[in-house]
Amino acid sequence: MAGIAEVARAAGVSKSTASRALTGAGYVSEDTRARVRDAAAALGYVPTTSAVSLVTGRTQTVGVVMPTVDRWFFAHVLEGIQDALLERRYDLALYSAPPESDARRAMFEHFLARKRFDGLIAVGIEPSAHELERLVAFGKPVVSVGGYDIGTNAVSIDDRAAGRIATEHLVGLGHREIVFLGGDADARRTSYGDGQRLAGYRAAMREAGLEASLSHVPCGVSMPGGYAAAVDLLGDRRSRPTAVVGVCDEVSVGAIIAARRLGIRVPDQLSVVGIDDHSYAEMFGLTTLQQKPHQQGRAAVQLLLWQLDDPDAATHRIYEASPLLVRGSTAAVDDEASAIVGAGPRTSG
Repeated sequence: MAGIAEVARAAGVSKSTASRALTGAGYVSEDTRARVRDAAAALGYVPTTSAVSLVTGRTQTVGVVMPTVDRWFFAHVLEGIQDALLERRYDLALYSAPPESDARRAMFEHFLARKRFDGLIAVGIEPSAHELERLVAFGKPVVSVGGYDIGTNAVSIDDRAAGRIATEHLVGLGHREIVFLGGDADARRTSYGDGQRLAGYRAAMREAGLEASLSHVPCGVSMPGGYAAAVDLLGDRRSRPTAVVGVCDEVSVGAIIAARRLGIRVPDQLSVVGIDDHSYAEMFGLTTLQQKPHQQGRAAVQLLLWQLDDPDAATHRIYEASPLLVRGSTAAVDDEASAIVGAGPRTSG
């Protein structure tokens, strides 16, 4: 493989000029830059990270911190980050470990403390452990993906609004017995974004005069978690709700599967709304609030690179759109078809 010396000879310039032309560090005329790049392309030259670092003072590496990579949201955010970094010829260093685990503590105390990156993208960081504050303390630019930030650059959907809009959709269809399904009752273990969605549900119920019907059924934020909780929730015909807002699509799909196995028709006897527009949502005809995690990942990279280029620039929070996609899992309340005894619109006293 050709080195910088060969590129410089082919372009008729010094090694330092060739290096500046290829890294963008320092002034080089456009004609010279084009000549050097043409020579590099012809020779198949690829600058090493160490060589670029010597010239620019950067590692050309971005660290990504997230709790897991095996859930739909995190996998798609990571894909978006990776695609955007590859386009800009940056390396990606992934740090992934569950919250409150030994691996997570080691990650912060040893691996991240080495600071072998130009900046960090923190995905799904929770406020309880003050991890985002610790990341900022490393002295590198930080971008947060998810609802929580401490004045850092950030990108997310408006989770509270998503929970509210999902609930208002059901209220508008005449539902009064609406349950919020998913998330943990222990706030320390509940995702910040999930908590915001629950808050949006509660606000919508109160605004509709349905505070007495507020109901949160905790469960694991997964398809099996939603299924198991929904089996219990829907098992008693006298107390089951007419509608469910799932904390995410995975939980909502689990609830639909549970309803089908119990002989409850969706949406005739039970309406279900999710949040995310998971890749399974269309297959199950799930009404949902759409988000695009791949797009959020790309936006996070753009925010981080802006901050690297201009450390004094003002911070930004980007709220990605999350439109309501109405499919076949929701319908107006039908008293005769409803699975709950006495379901239907109420009058408040």
